[in-house]
Amino acid sequence: MTTTPTEAMFAADEASRRLGIELLEHGEGTATLRMTVTATMVNGHRIAHGGYVFLLADSAFACACNSHGPVTVAAGADIAFVAPAYEGDILVASAEERTRFGRSGIYDVSVRRGEEVVAEFRGRSRTINGTTTKESP
Repeated sequence: MTTTPTEAMFAADEASRRLGIELLEHGEGTATLRMTVTATMVNGHRIAHGGYVFLLADSAFACACNSHGPVTVAAGADIAFVAPAYEGDILVASAEERTRFGRSGIYDVSVRRGEEVVAEFRGRSRTINGTTTKESP
């Protein structure tokens, strides 16, 4: 069985995997990831800290934009928080490529709790020279 670029990148993503994020589906320019909001992810208002919601969306974005093979990184991203998420919520982030041009791309990610939208994220990607990133020490 051959490992895809997305699977290889996600397997090396310690940050996402240690938070319990799972890669559910992926294809050319797409990816779907899932994360359960834990007690350590809520802020002083008892809602999911926006940084964790952003991280989930960013991880889905990374999986989608790296599906084509060359190492691709974020050039920028924006997020709109639409509804709060709470401890115990299962969030699903679905990323979809909108366009690629030259070494750049634009991707949209919807983060949902069931059918309800929690956040909308737009990421801008940039393919970098080389086929791998720096190895860990």
